[in-house]
Amino acid sequence: MWRNDARIAVLDIGGTSIKSALWTENALTGQQETATPVTSARALLEQVFALLDRMGPFDAIGVSTRGTVGQEGEILFDNVLSDYTGTPLRALLEPLLPPGSVIRRPEDGMEDLQNRRLLFAVALDPSGCNLAYYGMLRALRGSDTLLRGSVAGVIVTGVGEFYTKDVARDMVFAANQAGCAFLGRPLVEATGSLRNFRIQAQIGGVDEKTAFRLAVRELIARLDGWRPLPPVRRVLALHASQCSTSNTLALWELVKAALPPEIAVEEVGLRNGTVPDCNGCSYTACLHFGEQGSCFYGGPMVEEVYPAVRRCDALVMLCANYNDALSANLTACVNRLTALFRQTRFYDKRLFGLVVSGYSGGDLLARQLISALNMNKSFFLPPHFCLLETANERGSLLHLPGIRDTAAAFARKMAE
Repeated sequence: MWRNDARIAVLDIGGTSIKSALWTENALTGQQETATPVTSARALLEQVFALLDRMGPFDAIGVSTRGTVGQEGEILFDNVLSDYTGTPLRALLEPLLPPGSVIRRPEDGMEDLQNRRLLFAVALDPSGCNLAYYGMLRALRGSDTLLRGSVAGVIVTGVGEFYTKDVARDMVFAANQAGCAFLGRPLVEATGSLRNFRIQAQIGGVDEKTAFRLAVRELIARLDGWRPLPPVRRVLALHASQCSTSNTLALWELVKAALPPEIAVEEVGLRNGTVPDCNGCSYTACLHFGEQGSCFYGGPMVEEVYPAVRRCDALVMLCANYNDALSANLTACVNRLTALFRQTRFYDKRLFGLVVSGYSGGDLLARQLISALNMNKSFFLPPHFCLLETANERGSLLHLPGIRDTAAAFARKMAE
């Protein structure tokens, strides 16, 4: 209980004005109303501090503020000042970033971001949106060289349980198309409840918030210490297509023919019925078989795919798009890689994709490759990792304008 002569500064930070006054002797004095700055959070806070200075000494502050406020006083969302949103995320990152790091907002410009280490950090509002993020996405989609030579990681936080990975996957695809590479397992995401960190917290003997902070610290350390990978010398191509009719394999033949002779190529075809999908063994059982370089189900995955993945420097996924999704066999293959992933990470292996669509939607499969093999299974994502083409009739891919030059250019990128 405050005494009657206590001086309490009160502020109502609204969208158009800031109302301020001093509460003392059970009455308001010095009421004042000023326009709310809308240029940046810094300008807003400077205005607030100036108002507090003019009130003189006080014993406490009471604040009502614009935006959505969390239980710990953080601004979860502000639909005008993007840097007012996500203040805790910024506060979390600043002490973890390497010396000399610069924090930049998308509205400050996207220039001079080539040949850098980049950490994308996005705080979503309760609807799973962030207006500044959409502005950045527009800039990324508008240039194929904006981030040339850069390598990046991603942090996304949400108020609810949805959209964090969806936003991250869209952003990684757009940034990759703009010339940016991504670490293996580049994403640290935190849903509003942090339930997605429950397992990591249990393994580490900490709470979910600490597990999240540790994951952010580990990602930043890997990004700071990243070094370019050695040249590609062994390529593994995985497919589930019929050789005599596949436009996807026809595209791969053009790419393969343009690869330098010093690159060895291995191909594994996964036809119907040869790859049982993962049945969800326990973590302990999966780890046990993974340590032996095996899987409970055996078959071509253990006999051919696992050894080939270990040998390769680059994995090429050859994906025919029929229903806006990876084929069943390729999906099963990705799922079954979990046993091998339990034993080793694939940070030093590049991921490439060739996607041929009958109509449209090839970018949907590219995003699936990103989330399954880059974000989950830890393959490194080179810039412009995926070649996307559209060809419907049998053999029509070979008649696309400039397709041989396009395939040769992609082969050169693979060999870099």
